[in-house]
Amino acid sequence: MTLANQSLGQLARDLPGATAVFHKYKLDFCCGGSRSLGDAAARKGLDTTAIEAELQALQPQSANQQQLAALGNKELIEHILTRYHDVHREQLPELIRLSQRVERVHGDHPMCPSGLSAHLERMQEELELHMQKEEQILFPMIARGVGGMALAPVQVMRHEHDDHGAALDQLLNLAHGLSLPDGACNTWQALYRGLETLKQDLMEHIHLENNVLFQRVDGQLGGANHG
Repeated sequence: MTLANQSLGQLARDLPGATAVFHKYKLDFCCGGSRSLGDAAARKGLDTTAIEAELQALQPQSANQQQLAALGNKELIEHILTRYHDVHREQLPELIRLSQRVERVHGDHPMCPSGLSAHLERMQEELELHMQKEEQILFPMIARGVGGMALAPVQVMRHEHDDHGAALDQLLNLAHGLSLPDGACNTWQALYRGLETLKQDLMEHIHLENNVLFQRVDGQLGGANHG
């Protein structure tokens, strides 16, 4: 199977460094992870052959993604909680504070991300509810090995992941694609750096759940009772 025929999620999971290439080309490997590389590139008018060449040039390495995919379910869940759930709870309050300041001070600037702080507050509320459902209901099920009972909650979480992806797109629209105006103040620069980090972290977070942990529950990786 050529790389173009493989799904973005599979490539992100199995090929070290692929996620950096996908970030570069703005290819959605988390919520859109089931789409093939060729299809996703065609939809954006990108050169599939050039992207394949970049992926093929990636050096095999002791890859973080491969190491994570090899973890048992309990260890993978612990990683998700520490690396993503805890981090999102730190990121969003600070991003809200920064965006409120930028909107307050630079509200008359044509590049001001008007409405961003309110949008981030909605994202924080929705993400917190989502993470609580995973922490209190779904993850304990998976850790106990009751994969069959987890199928329905997994589908709900996948749907909510799609909603988070749409919220991320709206965030980028409000922030003008994270393009800073000339002479942007330090607060504005810090805000957009933080938003870029949030974007990458949230995409990696959703990818790890959708394309690794939840696929085990679906039985597609042959390890519903993994770990």
